[in-house]
Amino acid sequence: MDPHRLVVDLLRHMEWADALVWKVVLAHESLGEDEALRGRLHHIHLVQRAFLDVWCGRPLDLAGGETFGPAALAAWARAYHAEAQRELAGLEASSLERPVDLPWAARVAAGLGGSYVAPRLGETGLQVAMHSAHHRGQVTARIRELGVEPPLVDYIVWIWSGRPEPDWPAEAAVVAR
Repeated sequence: MDPHRLVVDLLRHMEWADALVWKVVLAHESLGEDEALRGRLHHIHLVQRAFLDVWCGRPLDLAGGETFGPAALAAWARAYHAEAQRELAGLEASSLERPVDLPWAARVAAGLGGSYVAPRLGETGLQVAMHSAHHRGQVTARIRELGVEPPLVDYIVWIWSGRPEPDWPAEAAVVAR
């Protein structure tokens, strides 16, 4: 399997899965009011954006989205995905081998008692997808705890379904800036 296609597919799946989760969250007002759920969703999308900022050579905005309500947070997530897809579309497959300096990595490595080796761009794409999937699992567990059936967002389900485009809820419309 082509590594470039794999990274692109994982990030396309990530958007599809994020959209399904937001569809459920925005359809149930009680979910949007749950602070634990909102906090986890914010964390997912903040980290996604942090990696995109690094990929694009921009300063990090670690306060982004903090005050957003559910619909605004969903729109912020949707805008991220559109930008990330544009960024990936312009990459050559060989770009995945480029080392990426993560501003927070040395601090985290030191805290763990290890050293820091710069990951490659492709590896950071995998990290974003895996990190999002991990926390999306926590989100779907919380949705179930709150009495709502969460969506099925497995990668293989996305493959079986023919790699569908994301179906964002209308409330997550991206506002032009």
